[in-house]
Amino acid sequence: MDRNSVLAFILIGLVLMIWLWYNAPDPSKLPKKPQDSTQVQTKKEVEKKISEETVSKVKIEAGDSLGTYFSAVESGKSKIITIETPLLKVELNSTGGKFNRIFLKKYKEWYGGNVQLINTKEGGDLNLTLVTRDGKIVNTSPFEFKPEFREDFVNITTEDSVTKSFVLKISDSSLIRKKFTFYKNKYFVRVDLEFIGMDRVLSGNRYSLDWENGIRFVEKNTFDEASFAKVDYYAADELFNFDATSFGEKIEKKINGVFDWVAIRNKYFTISILPLQKDPDGILELEGEKRALNNGGVIDKYSLSISKNLSNFNYARDAFNIYFGPIEYNTLKSHHPTMTSIVDFGSFLGLTFIIRPIAEYIMLPLLKFLHSFIPNYGIVIIIFSLIIKIVLHPLTKQSMNSMKKMQLLQPMMNEIREKYKDDPQRMNQEVMKLYQTYGINPAGGCLPILLQMPILIALYGLFRATIELRQQPFTLWIKDLSNPDTIVHLPFRLPFFAINEISGLALLLGITMFIQQKMSVTDPKQKAMIYIMPVLFILLFNSFPSGLNLYYFMFNLFSIAQQYYINKFSAHIELKPVDRKSKKGFMQKLMEQAEQNAKERRKRLAKGKF
Repeated sequence: MDRNSVLAFILIGLVLMIWLWYNAPDPSKLPKKPQDSTQVQTKKEVEKKISEETVSKVKIEAGDSLGTYFSAVESGKSKIITIETPLLKVELNSTGGKFNRIFLKKYKEWYGGNVQLINTKEGGDLNLTLVTRDGKIVNTSPFEFKPEFREDFVNITTEDSVTKSFVLKISDSSLIRKKFTFYKNKYFVRVDLEFIGMDRVLSGNRYSLDWENGIRFVEKNTFDEASFAKVDYYAADELFNFDATSFGEKIEKKINGVFDWVAIRNKYFTISILPLQKDPDGILELEGEKRALNNGGVIDKYSLSISKNLSNFNYARDAFNIYFGPIEYNTLKSHHPTMTSIVDFGSFLGLTFIIRPIAEYIMLPLLKFLHSFIPNYGIVIIIFSLIIKIVLHPLTKQSMNSMKKMQLLQPMMNEIREKYKDDPQRMNQEVMKLYQTYGINPAGGCLPILLQMPILIALYGLFRATIELRQQPFTLWIKDLSNPDTIVHLPFRLPFFAINEISGLALLLGITMFIQQKMSVTDPKQKAMIYIMPVLFILLFNSFPSGLNLYYFMFNLFSIAQQYYINKFSAHIELKPVDRKSKKGFMQKLMEQAEQNAKERRKRLAKGKF
């Protein structure tokens, strides 16, 4: 392995370390007295200016006067109604006319039971904020929306959809109706709002729909889940992100105008709201905070408020689709074509425009195709790694052959260095002539390796975040391809890396990397790399999902076989001068130009001109 190739590997290692550091949550920023994630902030007043043009999300503080219009409205008579479809189990609470709990029937939490997305300890979600004629800001959360049906349980098995309505009566002539439509084979729940005779109660033409309690975390590793938690919103054919990164510091953002959808997400699931009636004067307000848990974990909490302008509260309607479901590419696409952008394939240094298409249109379809006839995702990953190794074989072979030629060229290069050691400029010219004579590109060893980087980063993002690997077992000790395959628990944490567990596949990956480097490194000055790089990668990959580590372990195994094969046949490689009469390549033209510039400079120096 020549100097350029070693530098390429060092660069790749540094890139990985910087990338991991950039994307990982920082435990050092944990507050000394963390708050529990179930703590409800009911005693903090949120002060915002409210006008007839803007209605913002405001929580009602206990004891606050409801004013003339809502003081007599019934509150507190909770009734839970359950709606069940093949995909969802939804609990609606008549208090507030809101979602109480949402279960995804096809997905399990890490400790068992179906995934549940609503933070119930914080009061459920989907409330309205209104401004009354007497200047009061009212949130509908405590008021009773009476069901306009008798059933406590509805199971959708034959119908394509079922609609259930709740009504909040302010007076005999003023009411608000919420209609919930559930679909047999969709993760969408449609919410229709009707305002009847509310012009007698409300000031102006605005109201806001509030989702105040984010999305529940459902994975065991909250640090990992928090690294994916954020708000995505799609507007003007572009995806935007809102991400809380600092502990204990609330962040806010206001977006004016039309947007297609807004999504609060954790690692594998999302709650997404899609307005069905576009409002050019609409306002989307976001708020986020990263919190530390008493058990040492982390949680992100986001809230949002959609403020809209309605033409006439005497009779006005509005509608939303709300997606409660997995961040699974085909499922998202079937509900709304642009929601596939919620799937996070990762990025680095602004290379999303390269990395995402590779992951989205090549890697993910290939993974799904293999799984269509191979049920075990572990075997799929092994075959997948073999396919990628075959695809990259030409680049790898070119790189290894270039390294071999550079090794054969070393004695002649050493002679040139010794001969012209007192004339660096002449030495460089002679070295370039040597490269030109034998048709060798000095970057030929590292360039093919660097060209593989977008593919490797795309694979990292795919295997780290794809829901297809969630809770999928492989064999032996590997029980979940989306989590680390821990084989040893340490009684202490390693400094800097904060590791107290050892991954079996990370160890195997390091061993195969050691063998691979042992086969390729021949320069005694570079022997230290044989030991440093495997240890470094074991530490870096120790907390990665086992599916990702399985891929890189198998990739290394196939690389060892490939190295043996290429070494066997590259032993016959000989240095031969290239035909100078052939068409000049870029490197040859570059070297000739450099030589010409040097000659002209020597002439100017001889004449005393600089």
